[in-house]
Amino acid sequence: MAKRLRRQRDSGALRQLPSGRWQPAILEVGKTYTSLGTFRTRAEAEKTLAAAIADRHRGSWIDPRDGRVTFEAYSQRWLHERATLRPRTSELYEGLLRLHIVPFFGRTELGSVTPSMVRQWHAAHSRADRPGPVTLAKCYRLLRTIFTTAAADDLIAKNPCVLVGAGVERSPERPIATIADVDRLVAAAPAHLKALILMATYTSLRLGELSALTRQNLDLESRVVVVVASAADLRDGTRIIGEPKSAAGRRSVAIPEAIAEAVRDHLDTYAQPGPDGLVFVGPKGGPLRRGNFSAVWRSIARETGLEHLRFHDLRHTGNTLAAMTGASTKELMTRMGHSSTRAALGYQHATEERERMIASRLSEMIGAARATS
Repeated sequence: MAKRLRRQRDSGALRQLPSGRWQPAILEVGKTYTSLGTFRTRAEAEKTLAAAIADRHRGSWIDPRDGRVTFEAYSQRWLHERATLRPRTSELYEGLLRLHIVPFFGRTELGSVTPSMVRQWHAAHSRADRPGPVTLAKCYRLLRTIFTTAAADDLIAKNPCVLVGAGVERSPERPIATIADVDRLVAAAPAHLKALILMATYTSLRLGELSALTRQNLDLESRVVVVVASAADLRDGTRIIGEPKSAAGRRSVAIPEAIAEAVRDHLDTYAQPGPDGLVFVGPKGGPLRRGNFSAVWRSIARETGLEHLRFHDLRHTGNTLAAMTGASTKELMTRMGHSSTRAALGYQHATEERERMIASRLSEMIGAARATS
């Protein structure tokens, strides 16, 4: 038997079910209690109840019974309740919903969305120029997750997202720069960005990790960089400094001796002073902003005839070079800051392909030599 309803402020209520889960409910004027779903912890249930009461005060309360709420209203509630999302992730989800998902499903009631509708939506976007396949996979995963929550809240009988493989990202193979290409990029870059390009390539750090790097986390005597933070710039201009995406993102990476002197010169000339001073900065000495840097990077790539290269491809290049040294899967995972073997195995696979190419060319050379003997 469920524990008796305990009245909360503003006509809300909370009870614990026999399963141990918590069920918040809200009392509409002149009506019975309306369940807001069930939650693993009391804190989650209380948070949902508080949000519902606040919505009612604002006049935006929606009745979730029987899936009669529209997808747009529920998706907005779903995103609002995800307070633990990283700011950039929250912005990503908001953009995916606004641009690619809500225009199709927005006015449809949750309980009316069928697998056939999901297939139609996916097929239409697959045929269109935008979004690309990677973005479409992200959209599908988000859609499926929202409906999974709706099913857990007993708003729908089952999840209509049943397309096999639709959430798998199949990214086209990104180009790899040569060491000579990297040297050309460095030569064309403004002086305060030359060491940034070298570090991005040969330590495989992400732009967010490099732009958050401080002097105290860079030890040129031992030639080690310690990654403890990452910077993110939101659309409204807010700059967020947070921990890396996962525990594996906190790591130490060795700096090749061949670039140590360039990094040391950069510290002496451009980095902010003091142990908390930023190592890589903008043209006026302030934080390096992704938005402004993107235009500079495109100019550098265009000048060197490497327009096809994105800045993130330097990390891809560094990972590939590290794999070619014979680094183990675990070593690659540590250097890249990944907790999964998937990406590391991908770089090892690329190295194996290169080995087969070398062997094939050796065979051609042997054959040509024997033909002339």
